[in-house]
Amino acid sequence: MAVKLEQMSPVQRAAALLVALGKDISSEILKNMNDSEIERLTVEIANLRDVPAELERSVLEEAAQIFMARQYISQGGIDYAREVLEKALGRARAKDILSRLEGSLRTTGFNLLKNIDPRQLINFIQNEHPQTIALVLTQLPPQQAAAVLSELSPELQAEVALRVATMEKISPEVVNEIESVLESQFETTETNDLSTSGGTKTIAEILNLVDVSAEKSILQTLEGENPDLAAEIKNLMFVFEDLILLDDRAIQRVLKEIETKELAIALKAASEEVKNKIFSNVSERVATMIKEEMEFMGPMRLSDVEASQQRIVETIRRLEDEGQIVVSGRGGKEEIVV
Repeated sequence: MAVKLEQMSPVQRAAALLVALGKDISSEILKNMNDSEIERLTVEIANLRDVPAELERSVLEEAAQIFMARQYISQGGIDYAREVLEKALGRARAKDILSRLEGSLRTTGFNLLKNIDPRQLINFIQNEHPQTIALVLTQLPPQQAAAVLSELSPELQAEVALRVATMEKISPEVVNEIESVLESQFETTETNDLSTSGGTKTIAEILNLVDVSAEKSILQTLEGENPDLAAEIKNLMFVFEDLILLDDRAIQRVLKEIETKELAIALKAASEEVKNKIFSNVSERVATMIKEEMEFMGPMRLSDVEASQQRIVETIRRLEDEGQIVVSGRGGKEEIVV
């Protein structure tokens, strides 16, 4: 019975790929490997014997997809790669490819920071250049990055946030240099060859978790320096599905600002949880009107639905900025109004 690609180990897949690529290309690849790697692959190639044409096509296709994923990651980061791959290959296949790359992408010396108390980390990085601090924050889980950002001075908070938001690709050489310092400081032996990225989504995730006063201070400073960037970050900090974070009173206040048709369009692609949140805060008559409007509209382009959702999000952000509603569930501390 022929061996299927899913049943093969990573080494077997690599061996099959070398066979599929032919002698000339495979010999060039092997020149860049160490003796132990060459020995393992040679054994597997010998065990493969004849590789069926169907298996050759499968391993070549998988290799192309992995190379494509690496290119997308270098262009726009892991989230960009996931989005493009899901559109091209489907969610399941994209997840499988990225999981194969995850080890090489995330096995970095920065992982050692994840178990360090934020206050200890602050002592180490607070006197570093803002760009260095920004790079370190992009390598931390959002909760930990938020705790570190909250401990910085207000001026440094805004500067670091701006650099995270506008960070794109960092050369492996720069990352390695910073990591060498981390390794000597925290006595680790891990190595890295990562090109990393920050971006607006990264800083939005971090700001979602900092305390409210720090968030407002950072965003106000960003608005003064780059209003468009600040608006983009704000919109990423609260998405339509986050409606469930609003209490009933806030939901009712928001609904006063939204036309029934706009709400019906936005709910076309909403989760049941969001729909239930809305319908539980309107009268039975209004709920029926919204449902009938949704049904009457029929199928709609996703872009139109997302545009309506975004307009509602902008309304929520405006009401929050004006102090008319409070978005619970965000930030390190609850803001108490007395």
